[in-house]
Amino acid sequence: VKVLLELAGLKDSIERAKELGITTLKDSSQYGPSLVLGGGEVHLLDMVAAYGVFASEGKKTYPQSILQIQDTKGRPLKENTSSAIQIMDPKIAILVTSILSDNEARAPVFGLYSKLLVPGYGVAAKTGTTQEYRDAWTLGYTSELAAGVWVGNNNNAAMEKAPGATVAAPIWNQFMTEALPLLTP
Repeated sequence: VKVLLELAGLKDSIERAKELGITTLKDSSQYGPSLVLGGGEVHLLDMVAAYGVFASEGKKTYPQSILQIQDTKGRPLKENTSSAIQIMDPKIAILVTSILSDNEARAPVFGLYSKLLVPGYGVAAKTGTTQEYRDAWTLGYTSELAAGVWVGNNNNAAMEKAPGATVAAPIWNQFMTEALPLLTP
C-alpha cells in the first residue's frame, strides 16, 4: 500500500495494469489503497496475460484462441501472426520472476513442498484470496506457459474459509504438471 501511494502512484499503477492487459480498471477515481490488496475486479484471462509479460521478460502477447488453421493433410491454411511487443524493461520482469519463484522465501507460509512447486520446472507463482473467501486465485508461469485458476461461486457467495493456496493451487499445479512436459522437448 505504501509503495502504491508514496512511490508508484495510484493513477500510474492503473495505467501500467492496463498496459499489462488488465481491461476492467477503467476509472482511477473509483479505487484507493485497497487496489493492491485485490480491491478491483479483474478477469482471469487478463491476469494470465499480465503474468505472461513477466514470463516473456517484458514482452506482451495478446491472448490468442486460434494459433493456426490446417487442412486435412496438416498444411497451414491460415496462421496467427501477431507478435509480442516489449512493454517492460526485461530486468524488471526477471526480478519479478525471481521473487515469485523463490521457494525458500515462501516456505515459511506455504511449506517447502507446496502446490506452488512443480518438480523439475522453475515456476513463478502467486496466490490470492479475497475478503470473506469469495475468490481464490493461483497464477503462475514458466518461460513456456502462463496459467491461472480462479475458484469461487458464480453468485459471489463466500466459500468455506479456504485460501487460494488450498483450493486454487492444487488445480493449477495439476494442470502445470501435466502441461509442461508437453511443451518441453
